[in-house]
Amino acid sequence: MANEQTSTSDLFRRAQALRSESPSASYKDIRDRLVKEFSGKPFPSLSTLTIPEQDARAPEEDWTAGLPIIRRGIQFQDWKEVVDGIILSLEQTENYEQQRGPEGDRDQCRRDGPHLGDPAG
Repeated sequence: MANEQTSTSDLFRRAQALRSESPSASYKDIRDRLVKEFSGKPFPSLSTLTIPEQDARAPEEDWTAGLPIIRRGIQFQDWKEVVDGIILSLEQTENYEQQRGPEGDRDQCRRDGPHLGDPAG
């Protein structure tokens, strides 16, 4: 398993899992755990530099915020920088969800129209 190449999506899912396991953990704590866990393993491929499942959680400009940092980390073979990009994308996605709610929830409200309790209804 140590020689299997990890994808950017795998890293992001692992960051989310760590966040779920320890919701009160700081982003720095999650970053430190990821760097320790992945150091010495093969870097993700630049050809798969994406986190497609995040389209359902936040707009592309939020979840892609860390991709340039991830790319640079891969190019320089620096796990700390790769993980910094993952954490930035995670933070942006979570901030978006906290401020606006998940993408699907807002879309559902728009489709359903005003509700009885809504001032516009």
